[in-house]
Amino acid sequence: MLKNNRFWEIDSLRGIAIIMMIVFHFLFDLNFFGIFQINVFEGFWEIFGKITFTIFLVLVGISLNISSSSNIKRGLKIFSWGMLITLVTYLVIPYAYVRFGILHLIGISVIISYPFLRFKYANLAIGAIIIAIGLYLQTLTFNFSFLIWLGFKPTEYFAVDHFPILPYFGIILIGLFLGKILYPNSERKFKIPNVSIPFLEFLGKHSLVIYLVHQPLLIILLYGASKYL
Repeated sequence: MLKNNRFWEIDSLRGIAIIMMIVFHFLFDLNFFGIFQINVFEGFWEIFGKITFTIFLVLVGISLNISSSSNIKRGLKIFSWGMLITLVTYLVIPYAYVRFGILHLIGISVIISYPFLRFKYANLAIGAIIIAIGLYLQTLTFNFSFLIWLGFKPTEYFAVDHFPILPYFGIILIGLFLGKILYPNSERKFKIPNVSIPFLEFLGKHSLVIYLVHQPLLIILLYGASKYL
């Protein structure tokens, strides 16, 4: 069940989240490019999107507890991909480019999580506090933009992807707490029947690559389809 510090259930759950992400982004793109009007920021689809990124971030925390590789190296790699997305979106959609998206968040969180790796229940408490502070900040706006990455959103700010440290690092810390409970010492503490689905595991194992390529592919697909609509 475990190979190279991988558990099939974690990869499978991440694979499910990947499918959910593609569905959400497809609907977002349909609306964003004016092909089909659907509001993904209200009702069912808003909840669907929040569940999707929550699964991703919780799994980041759980995986941090399991993995023994260099957090700094991994974090810098992920953050670098985030900066590439910043550059591309700035060139393509400068009015809504990604300043601090989910890859920026994950990259920085992987790096700064090191002192939290020794904690257990404290991560649950600290994570809850960070989430509470972040949710409060979301109700406010500020007249400066240099702390967007932390959670201080300026007036009339819009980005197609925005995941500041506050509150979202708190979700990762809660995932780290769950990792300590469910996978202490990188071992599964609970019994589970092996019902792995190779396709979902494949998606989960290659989630970063899929994240990076799925949006360009969706945009090309929708652009081509729009020619016949």
